Formats: sequence, C-alpha cells, structure tokens
Amino acid sequence: MKDRLLPLEPDFWRAPSAHNTQPWTLTYTADRAEVGWDPSRALPISDPTGRDLRLSLGAFVECCLIVCADAGLPVGFRPDPGPHRVGVLYAAAQPYRTPFTTADVRARGANRGEYHPGRLPDPLVAELTGMRRLACRDLADLLHAADLHQFGDQGVTRELRAWLRLTRRHRRYLLDGLTDRALSLSRAEAIGLRASLALYPALRPLGLPRVLAGASRDLLDYDGDVLVLVGAVEDELELGRVLMRHWLTLSAHGYATHPLSQIIDCGPTRQVLADRLGVTDPRTLLHVARVGRPTSAATPSSRLRP
Repeated sequence: MKDRLLPLEPDFWRAPSAHNTQPWTLTYTADRAEVGWDPSRALPISDPTGRDLRLSLGAFVECCLIVCADAGLPVGFRPDPGPHRVGVLYAAAQPYRTPFTTADVRARGANRGEYHPGRLPDPLVAELTGMRRLACRDLADLLHAADLHQFGDQGVTRELRAWLRLTRRHRRYLLDGLTDRALSLSRAEAIGLRASLALYPALRPLGLPRVLAGASRDLLDYDGDVLVLVGAVEDELELGRVLMRHWLTLSAHGYATHPLSQIIDCGPTRQVLADRLGVTDPRTLLHVARVGRPTSAATPSSRLRP
C-alpha cells in the first residue's frame, strides 16, 4: 500500500487544520496505513478537548479517500482508535464513491480577506447537512468578545504566536503555520503584529488584547453568512469528514471559508451562540466559519508535503 499511496501524500496534506498545524500522520504496514496524529502538532491550550484535532483528522481521512478514488485506487477507511491513532486506510473492494476529485481538493482553501456582500442561496445551504446559518452582522459582537478573550489569555496567545509565520525569513515559512499571506496581512500589518506579540508580556496590562481584538471588529460588518456545524461530540471524527465535503461543495460553487472557531473556544460566547441557535448543549457547536465569495484569491497555505 505504501508504494501506491506515498506519491499521493502531497494532496492528502491539503486537508485543513487549526493554525495549519497539519497534525496527521500515516504509518504504513504491509496492507494498510494507520491514520494518527503527532502530539507535538496538537493545540493543548487552544483546543483542550481535541475538537479541532478530531475534525481535522476526519477532514484528512476524507481527502485521502477522495484522492485515492480519483487515482483509481480501491481504498477504504475503518475507525480503529488507539494511542495517537484514529483508524486505518485499507485495501477495499472498490474505490470510494465520491463526486469530488483531486482537483477539487487542490482548489479548496481558506480565505481570510474581504468577501463580496451577498447571502448563500437557500438550496445550497440545504445541501449542507448539520449546518446552521446566521447573518454575519448577528455574530459581530460575539467575534469581538471572543477575540478579546483569546488575546487576553497568555497561554492561548503564546500558542498562537508559536504557529505564526509573519516573515518570509521564518525557517518554517514554507512548511506549516499561519503565514502573513495566508492571513491576508499587509507588510506593515505583519510587522505590527510581530512587534506586538513580541512585547505581549509588557503590553498586555496596558490594553494590548483590546488593540489586537480591534483588528477584526469590522470583519463581519457586511451582508454575508456564517455557518455553524452542529453535531454530536462523540462523532467529531466523522463530522470532520462531513465538514470537508461541505467545504468542497462550497468551493465548487465559488465560495471560500474563513474559520472563526474562537467564538466556540470561548465559553461565554459559545453559550450565547448556542442560545441564539436554540441549541441545548453548547458542546455540540463544532465549527464556525464565515462563507462567501472573496474579492481576491488567497495564497495557498504552506504544507509539509510539497
């Protein structure tokens, strides 16, 4: 199996992950590939429950199956939890049935820039099982509060800083993390953010979190949509696969996504969002993203497998 799958790995790695940590691993044996994760690429402070980790592993599995199917390889996936493992890819009787292709996987990507005003068509939203829709402006207050919480937490901010690549001189700029280009930052904005985070311990008591949170104050001030994935916590791996299919569906229609998971990473804003959606258990809010047609193309995020 390794000889057949190894050449496809660069496209497997196009799956999305929080902070672009790319936590997944493939460990090959004679007849299968174990799907696991590297603990050093998890986010224990920002993602203490492992929600984003399991969603990203599910998205990775879906990418693997789509790319293998497009290559004509009969590969299936079987959950098989173990130490730092979620399941195995195995030789199946026939290729995975999917409407998506490797080209779709390559074309999908997050876009953190500006979006054109406009709501998603109702028939398209109806295709996205488990998704709930809210107007952008209805979440502007929660995003600001969540950003204040995020930048006010020293541990969360330190973890974020570890995955930022705000200068092309960074030794991992072409490998992983969030680059200035992926974040749609100008050179001046990137320099300002680097300087602010470098001085974070000294500037935090002077109001730096409020300044950093202010950068996104107007992000949702337009006529657009935010989609929230709602589902059972115990199904996060499978729902990561569902989420990947939804993103590919949106991408095929010309839409991009911008993750805003800080809204559900912050307990108070997660509770308010659950109340607004009429959701009884806030833990079932699994993913939040702004969705729309971007005004300009985004720079593809870096990957460990070129």
